[in-house]
Amino acid sequence: MISHFTRALRLRCPHCGGGPIFTSWSRLLPACPVCGLGLERGEQGYWLGAYFFNLMAMEAVFAVYVVGFLLETWPTPPWELFQITTVVLMAVFPVVFFPFSKTLFLAFDLLMRPPDEEDFVAPHEPALRPRRATSSDPP
Repeated sequence: MISHFTRALRLRCPHCGGGPIFTSWSRLLPACPVCGLGLERGEQGYWLGAYFFNLMAMEAVFAVYVVGFLLETWPTPPWELFQITTVVLMAVFPVVFFPFSKTLFLAFDLLMRPPDEEDFVAPHEPALRPRRATSSDPP
């Protein structure tokens, strides 16, 4: 169980640890390049769970920040500094945490719904080139 989340925090496939599974900070491959696990698991709206993980992480960071800031600066908190830093934190954190929310939700989903054969992409064979028709071929 812990290994799924450890792999996810490393931005690797939560199932096998293979990767990389991201082509950019926000773009995920359709399947793991090592084990072939489909990373969207075939459901419409699948990434709503990842958005939920991102929202919950943002709210947790915000709560810890507010409590820490107020404890550190009490009894005269600098409210203007608090407002500015809160806006910056709330704008930056979701973008930074976005790929982690995707892999963490996938790890959570794999624990709740273990993968079966249909979740893995079949290995692709190289496509055969169509043969050119010759004059000796029957019509």
